[in-house]
Amino acid sequence: MYNLILKKAISILLPFSFFQTASAQLQPAAVFSSNMVLQRDKPAPVWGRATPGTKVTVRFMKQQVSTQSDTAGYWKVVLKAMKANTDPHTLRIQADTLIELNNILVGDLWLCSGQSNMEYPMDRKWKKYAAPKHGTDVSAEELANPNKPDGVRLLYVERTLNKLPLLPTKGWTLSSDTMLRFVSAIGYHFAKEINAETGVPIGIISSSWGGTKVEEWTPDWAYEQSPVFRDSAATRNFRINGLHPGQKFNAMVKPLLPLAIKGVLWYQGENNCNTNDQSLYPDKFRLLVDTWRTLFNDQQLPFYYVQIAPCLYTNRVKDNPRAKDEFTLPLTWEAQAKGLSISNTGMAVTTDLVDNLNDIHPSYKWTVAHRLALWAGAKTYNIKHIEYSGPIYQSMKVEGDKVLLSFAHANGLKSSDGKPLTWFTIAAADGKFVPATAEIVEGRVVVSSPDIKQPAHVRFAWHEAAQPNLVNAGGLPALPFRTTL
Repeated sequence: MYNLILKKAISILLPFSFFQTASAQLQPAAVFSSNMVLQRDKPAPVWGRATPGTKVTVRFMKQQVSTQSDTAGYWKVVLKAMKANTDPHTLRIQADTLIELNNILVGDLWLCSGQSNMEYPMDRKWKKYAAPKHGTDVSAEELANPNKPDGVRLLYVERTLNKLPLLPTKGWTLSSDTMLRFVSAIGYHFAKEINAETGVPIGIISSSWGGTKVEEWTPDWAYEQSPVFRDSAATRNFRINGLHPGQKFNAMVKPLLPLAIKGVLWYQGENNCNTNDQSLYPDKFRLLVDTWRTLFNDQQLPFYYVQIAPCLYTNRVKDNPRAKDEFTLPLTWEAQAKGLSISNTGMAVTTDLVDNLNDIHPSYKWTVAHRLALWAGAKTYNIKHIEYSGPIYQSMKVEGDKVLLSFAHANGLKSSDGKPLTWFTIAAADGKFVPATAEIVEGRVVVSSPDIKQPAHVRFAWHEAAQPNLVNAGGLPALPFRTTL
């Protein structure tokens, strides 16, 4: 599969040149502008268009690299890997004219993508429900704060279905710019935290679209080459889960290639949950990750994502004949959790961040960003001694009428509100679940019910409305799970 993707990755950039002949004027690709961040510690491609057959020279810091534009005007050079640098520098591109891009830092680039919860902007008014879990609108405070970090830079990609490889953006801005109000709240809060923790300049690329399925962010040729999906993709204009794949990828990700980036933040799944796509979602997510890693030339590209929040999907899709019941969302949670089997991934859990179960857009994006930053801090930036995940179910042991559950990331298991543990159910071999009592004993959770004398199965948070209170010492919520069935 990797070799097939690699062959396509080599050819995918070629069409770029065929659409760049409208003007012979020297022009870098739209992803390059003043105020940007160039990726550190990796070779950094820089590309664009010019008069066909023209020598193009790129100078940055102590590097100078030259090439010649091809017959369609496309050119590309690759800067050698650089260390992080907080001093502003100028990128000079010389051909028949000179272009100077100023105030450029060297650090890490994170691509923030997915659907509306990643698109959720900084200026979205906080929805204060009757009993909010947190009493401060951190995004509003940040917008009002005049002291924005210079080490955080923003690139906002506008929505488009343009099939040409032209990035729809007005260019990079400082975090103090008014453009901040439009960008992904998760992306900005993540960038600010990582920048403050490491001192490394962070650039975020905000490229999301509400109401989109995972298929839309994966090129159609990846489905055609996938052993799992190629039979379904064998016809012209084939459809996967009701649509032809790749539209959002082609318009809003492909024009970024072959940019060097540090990693991906991903928040998506609500629309796949709506269509009961749980059984194939793990394969689709893996295909997305594998394909993007190949195209961004990094097979271990960090990919940190968000498990979607509790919501009454049965109310939202009650007129949808494909909708099942209150267990459809837990099946999606389970499908998303399987993504943790992919190397260099991490998942933030959001079961405790919902004030209104009818709202598919929980407000606390700064908390989501913090949980993603914990994964990145531990796994990408090698920050020691931080807990980055909530408890993850590992195994069960039956002792009499009780089930003993063991977890990873179980240091300091506790109830978040000091009350008895919630949302545990238990069943005998017949699979008829009843509410269970759950207690923390010597680092494990002991589950039982007087109605079940020979327990065989346990479920935790297995309901679309589940907002359980099991956390670890880091205050991170446990992942929903079922032991069997």
